[in-house]
Amino acid sequence: MKRKIAAIFAADIAGYSRLVAEDEEETLRRLASYREVIDDFIAKASGRIFNTAGDAVLAEFPSAVDAVRCAIDIQESLRTRNMAYPPSRQMSFRIGITIGDVVERDGDLLGDGVNIAARLEGLAEVGGICVSRAVHEQVANKLSVQFADIGAQEVKNIPTPVHAYMVAMRREDGTYATPQVKKVAKAAPAPNWMWPLVVGVVSVVAIGVGGFLYFTKLETSHVTSSPATSTAAAPASRPATAPSPSPTPTMAAKAPAPSPTPTSAPTQTAAATPTPIPSSPAASTGKIAVEAVPFIGERQRAFLSNEYAAAGDHKAYALNIGGFFGTALNQPTEEAARNGAVDQCQKRADAAQSPRRCELYAVGNKVVYSHGGPPMPPQPWFRHDAITERAFAPKDFPMVREQARTRLENIYMQAAKSRSVALGPGGQYFMALGATSVDDAARRSLESCGAIAGAACMTVAVDDVFVVPVPTLLRVTGFFHAATNPSIVADARDEVVRKLGDAMGWNAVAVGTAGRPGLGLKAAEEQTAISGALADCGKHDSDCHVIAVGPFTVGPLN
Repeated sequence: MKRKIAAIFAADIAGYSRLVAEDEEETLRRLASYREVIDDFIAKASGRIFNTAGDAVLAEFPSAVDAVRCAIDIQESLRTRNMAYPPSRQMSFRIGITIGDVVERDGDLLGDGVNIAARLEGLAEVGGICVSRAVHEQVANKLSVQFADIGAQEVKNIPTPVHAYMVAMRREDGTYATPQVKKVAKAAPAPNWMWPLVVGVVSVVAIGVGGFLYFTKLETSHVTSSPATSTAAAPASRPATAPSPSPTPTMAAKAPAPSPTPTSAPTQTAAATPTPIPSSPAASTGKIAVEAVPFIGERQRAFLSNEYAAAGDHKAYALNIGGFFGTALNQPTEEAARNGAVDQCQKRADAAQSPRRCELYAVGNKVVYSHGGPPMPPQPWFRHDAITERAFAPKDFPMVREQARTRLENIYMQAAKSRSVALGPGGQYFMALGATSVDDAARRSLESCGAIAGAACMTVAVDDVFVVPVPTLLRVTGFFHAATNPSIVADARDEVVRKLGDAMGWNAVAVGTAGRPGLGLKAAEEQTAISGALADCGKHDSDCHVIAVGPFTVGPLN
């Protein structure tokens, strides 16, 4: 047997038994897929898996830095994969890491280091990481990682409390999720039966001392101030209390994020004060134009026009690009209104696992939102065309990965109407569900998608139909803009733009070696448009191939 110091990594799936009970085959298939991701990250970080059991993984690393960096990479990668599934079917790991003395036997590792890592894993949040104080000390100044000190934790089969820290996990937009502070281990009070025994022993001692002092003619006052008497009173007047957990740190972000209220010690009575939230730079000095507020639905617009407008001065409104909002009305101070609105919005977003941070939109009646309106395409945002419109099928949704198609199948297809999906030029997409109308759904999906993509998006589906021609004979590779497409010679682009114009039906564009375009317009079928474009191109160019079908650039299927 070989003894050594190692950074020990323990991972386990939260709610694994429930997932297996609900759908064993699908759970085992996904576990195998997720394990490939985990194993690959561990190998790249110079780690070694020394034990597995069902959904659990135990690994050792040469340093705590490597272990924590690897754990963060794993959790961020798996979080992205989980977005393809509804919350009830997401497979999330907890990870615990410590540095400890272990014994190696036949490739396996044994000892307190392994046991403590497993207990820290149990303390971690779903999708989170919990580390020991030794790991925190090694990593704190070497990685740009934020921690929350959760204090000394009493864990099973470990004789002394383990001081632990939560790693603040970064969201997609660069902000950090706030770890929940765990209950601090309390010092165990002495058993009740001990106190009579203590009092009895002290009494006997006091009597003996008193008799001795009496017979040596010392004053009675000296006897009553004996150290034995005062010591006996101390335990009864000062019961042991556990140390207070350190406040959860405010996570760094580019814009306001809710600050958690520090947890006070058990003996304190004064409430802790939340850290104030800074405001966003003002984008406008005018009053709220309700029709210009982005991301929200018509019901919220009505609320802003009525209840919010009628409320007192100390009020605030917050939102995020996912459509979540928060309001604080009639607050005692402006600062309380700011904090309350952002906090309420972020709680709603976090509960729905939205990765987008909340920001103040208005304080009082003044807009303070710094980003302005998201990029939007010209109206109409969609139009119905009986020739090209067809039933929505997630498998045919263009430019997105399989996990996105799974989300469309599991979430969009099951959601209440009115609903819409917008697609961005880089494969970004956003679903607006349960809107008051299809126009409201289209607007909201385009606004949120545009904010994410940083460019105008396209309405691809409304309710149960594709509202744009979605090619199936060729692979969609991007958005088609004839005016700037480099495959078309410059002097022909304006003509292509003009002819495409408002042409309904299936349209296709082909070019040859000279970049001379050929068009297939207003066709009843995709193949007809493709054939027409190739034939038209062949009249004045050679080696023609199709570059666009409908609003998309295309390439070969394989």
